[in-house]
Formats: sequence, C-alpha cells, structure tokens
Amino acid sequence: MKNTITLHDLSFEKFITKTNVQHAVNGVAVRLNEDYRGKCPVFLTVLNGAFLFSSELIKKFDHDCELSFIKVASYEGTQQSDEIHTVMGAEPSLKGRDVIVVEDIVDSGNTVETIIKILKDEEVASFKIATLLYKPEAYKKPYKIDYIGLEVPNDFVVGYGLDYNGLGRNLTSIYKLKESTMTNLVLFGPPGAGKGTQAEVLKEKYNLVHISTGDVFRYNIKNATELGTLAKSYIDKGQLVPDSVTIKMLNAEVEKNADAKGFIFDGFPRTEAQAEALAVLLASKNTGVSGMVALEVDDEVLVQRLLERGKTSGRADDADEAVIRNRIKVYYAETAILKGFYEKQDKYHGVDGVGTVSEITDRLSKVIDTL
Repeated sequence: MKNTITLHDLSFEKFITKTNVQHAVNGVAVRLNEDYRGKCPVFLTVLNGAFLFSSELIKKFDHDCELSFIKVASYEGTQQSDEIHTVMGAEPSLKGRDVIVVEDIVDSGNTVETIIKILKDEEVASFKIATLLYKPEAYKKPYKIDYIGLEVPNDFVVGYGLDYNGLGRNLTSIYKLKESTMTNLVLFGPPGAGKGTQAEVLKEKYNLVHISTGDVFRYNIKNATELGTLAKSYIDKGQLVPDSVTIKMLNAEVEKNADAKGFIFDGFPRTEAQAEALAVLLASKNTGVSGMVALEVDDEVLVQRLLERGKTSGRADDADEAVIRNRIKVYYAETAILKGFYEKQDKYHGVDGVGTVSEITDRLSKVIDTL
C-alpha cells in the first residue's frame, strides 16, 4: 500500500500500518472474550465507519453473540459537527440485553453521548464502548471508553472504515491528513475591481507566485513552446483551448516554482470542471486550494471606474458603457459557478473591494491569515 494517497482534493500519508491495525483489533478481541465469557452480548455497530472493525471483532469472538446496527451522522468533509442525527436506530429491541457499542473512532464523544442516551431509554442490562481509535485530546465527555484499540493524536484520519467524503473506507492501513504549509489562492474580481493591483501586493506580502492564465498563454504562444503551439492551433480555428492543455501549462508553471510558499491563480479556474482539475493538480503536489477570494464591488462603481480608466488606458472596452456592463455580467455568470463550488468546501471568501488600495489589502489579508 502506498505511503501517500489522494482522496478527492486532499493528500494523506500512512500513519498506522495494516499490521498494527490488526494487532489493535486482536487486543480488543482478547479482552472482550475474557469479559463476556458465558454471556450472549449484542454487538451494536455504529455505521458506516465501524463495519470493518466490528466484523473482525465478531469473527474473533469465541462465544454466542448477536449483531445490530445504528447509524448516526456527525462529520461533513473533515469537519465534525456538534449536531448529531440518528439516521437508523437499533433493531430488534435491546431491552435487558448486554450491549457492546462498536465505534471506529471516538473523538469529541458527541456520538457516544447520543448512543448512551438511546441505550438508557432502551433499558439495556449493561453497555460498554469499544473503539478502534481514540483521541484523548479531543474527548470531552464523562463517559468511560472501555475498550480502546489505539490512542491517536487529534488529526483527521481515514482508512479501515473511516472516510473522507465517502472515500478511503476500504483501506487496510490508517492514513492521516498530510499537512500543507502552502497558501494557494484563487483570486477573482470583476473588471475594475483592482484585482491586478491586489495580486501584485499580495504576491510580495506573502511571498506567493502569481500565475495569470492570460500571461501564461501569451508566454507559451510567443515562445512557440509545444503547449503554446498546440493552444494556438485551437485559437486559430476559433475553438476553445481544452482544459487539459491549460492545466498542463499551469502545471509547468507550478513545477518551475517547486519551492514556492504558494500560488495566486488569476483567471483560472473558470468552470467547475477546471476547478476540479486544479484540485487534482495541487493534490499531486500534496497541497490544495486554500480559498477562493473574490473582490466585491457595486456595479455602478465598477462602471464609473472603468469609464474613468478608459480616458487614459487606451482600451476600447474601457470606453464603451454597454461593453463594460456586458463584461461585468459575464464575470458574475462565471463567478456564480465557482462560488457555489468553493462554498460547498467552506473556501469562498467575499471581500469588500471599495476603498483605498491599502484598505482593501488589509481586508484581504485578514481573510488570508485565517486560511
């Protein structure tokens, strides 16, 4: 099994080997066999995560037993919620039975607390908690955890039943989230918002590499690189350059700056498919998008800014109000797609883009400093 894996947009590194996981399971099984000799307990498996651990325990249990399931929900992505929902209750009735609650991991203890309340309402004869993994730093509840396979630090882990947004449960080893010290920003702003100015300031302040898709295209085409020539062949035919070509250009830029502290992506992504491609690219470098930061400015302010700029910029699209309003409309259409994409990951950050350059930089910096 690989030492580093990628699930969705995140990288994980091997933390507990398959052999050590099995040793932990065996240790819990030995204690259960001793404590439940002559009894017929019910193994109450907490779905979905504990199914692998539970199946191994039952195979190693030497006495009569029964099996039941309960399903509760507390995690969304890598974030645990304080709100616990019971999706599926235990069946049949547990009244008067000796119950072994089988958990994959105990961290905050919220799930354990919810299940214990259910067991007391069911009037069980006794109950004990068995978990493969236990996070003592995160556990804040007064209830005893009776059987612990392994104690682990308060890291996000996957494998052996544990998942990240559905993936990773089938892994036989345990992996933990690989920490990244990089700050990678997707910077957006409507025409006239001052995005280019802020990109230059932020690049210097945070020692980031600014990658403008437009600049990358122009460089590759001007220098007739293999990718530039390929891109030009599509442009000359009036066709859109495929995402695969654009991603290869961006990858080349990232490779040139392997020691960078992070990147500012300007002009990319523009679609959800491009955002997913960027996530895969960054994940291959053991990092990811830290956040999408978008400057927000009222339309009328933008129009006046661009008309004023048009007096000196020499750009025809800065001098025609109808063209300006259409550019702004196109921007919002593109941004709306990406806003939804990154909002689902809690990575979208809108920042007021009205004020002096330094005032706007301060607002952006407050957001970036939290990423």
